[in-house]
Amino acid sequence: MRSEETVNKEKPATPVILPLDTMAYDKKLNEIANNPPDPIVYNTVKTTEIDENGKTITKTTKVLLDPQPIRSHLWPVKTVYPNAGAILPFKRIIAYYGNLYSKKMGVLGEYPEDEMLARLDVEVKKWEVADPSTPVIPALHYIAVVAQGSPGVDGKYRARMPDSEIDKVLAIADKINAIVFLDLQVGFSTLESELPRLEKYFKLPNVHLGVDAEFSMKYGIRPGKVVGTYDAGDLNFAANFLARIIKENNLPPKILIVHRYTQKMITNYQEINLYLKCR
Repeated sequence: MRSEETVNKEKPATPVILPLDTMAYDKKLNEIANNPPDPIVYNTVKTTEIDENGKTITKTTKVLLDPQPIRSHLWPVKTVYPNAGAILPFKRIIAYYGNLYSKKMGVLGEYPEDEMLARLDVEVKKWEVADPSTPVIPALHYIAVVAQGSPGVDGKYRARMPDSEIDKVLAIADKINAIVFLDLQVGFSTLESELPRLEKYFKLPNVHLGVDAEFSMKYGIRPGKVVGTYDAGDLNFAANFLARIIKENNLPPKILIVHRYTQKMITNYQEINLYLKCR
């Protein structure tokens, strides 16, 4: 029989998510883009006059062009607005990346936990001082599927981290109210195979996704030998996967990070769907 204290215990209040302020969203994106102001354009107008001696005089004047041309910029991209509760662009995310098993894959695993968190806090505070107008969120970017130089038991050239390690990262993140990115280096596997097994984690509101094209090996060459690729179809699958979870669990928007440092790493990128609906 439950105690009276347990029976009367109230459920935690559901956080209130305010509607998205689209004007503030546009303003913040333009601030981040820091595009140069459009130049002021004039037309040169020549006129002729006759002076008192009968001599023709040509005058040149500048007349402000009306309307002024508006220069287009590549960024920010004009697309649909995110749902209410989106982290970006209103906040800045400062993340430590890596794997707890390795000291060579990033800061996340390079130092003991207390030292790592202290170092991350130093970086967060630097950004808070540099830009007080943008709140800072710490993050742990954990490689949950790690590409390998050896095939492994199933020949996929990747190692799936055990739930116990992912749970450990989530517990560390809780200590500093950090968000978590689960990063996938799929090797010879696919996002279609790797994402579903991690679905329970993406149902958590503070867990987001990173996909690493460098280690997605589609042509039979093992990881580390050449730069891998994701196709638009892969990224659309990942985005639809997250969108479904958001909709089914009434979650705030999630972030999808795509690691890309060459254009060829993402094939058919023009076909990436930017218009998903999560509500």
